[in-house]
Amino acid sequence: MRQGRADEYAEFAAARAGHLYRSACLLTAGDTHLAEDLVQETLGRIYVRWGRVSRVGNPAGYAQTVLTRAFLAHQRRRSSTERATDAIPDRAASHGGQGDLPLRLTLLQALSGLPAKDRAVIVLRYWEDRSVEETADALNASSAAVRTRCTRALGRLRELLGEDLGEYAAS
Repeated sequence: MRQGRADEYAEFAAARAGHLYRSACLLTAGDTHLAEDLVQETLGRIYVRWGRVSRVGNPAGYAQTVLTRAFLAHQRRRSSTERATDAIPDRAASHGGQGDLPLRLTLLQALSGLPAKDRAVIVLRYWEDRSVEETADALNASSAAVRTRCTRALGRLRELLGEDLGEYAAS
């Protein structure tokens, strides 16, 4: 029975790791090293509780919640402001060619200008396509707080992006 759970966990981790990594990259505004650390921490926490997590109706949603909370906990630490570099390396996109690379870089830079909780709300609501209630549950906040934070975060993104976004979207 124990080997069966381990195999089930390994299958889950292999299937979800890529998606968790992409979400973590958005949460960290392109810090791939921190994103990898967050995914590993998330998968480790889930492994320890896999017996209970596997019985949950939506283990993938649970994993995303653990990832988001791990990110927010990291942001609260004093050392979370340390950065090896503030520039994203210019490299080829992993899918779809170079056409949307300037847009991606612009969006990542804009995301990095948001506070951690605002970034988490934007990623959960628009990248993960979660409802306000699901986002509130993941962040341990009220639905009203999520709606307010989302409105403010989107406004801040519009300020940060200005008219630049239109030129990238048109190309």
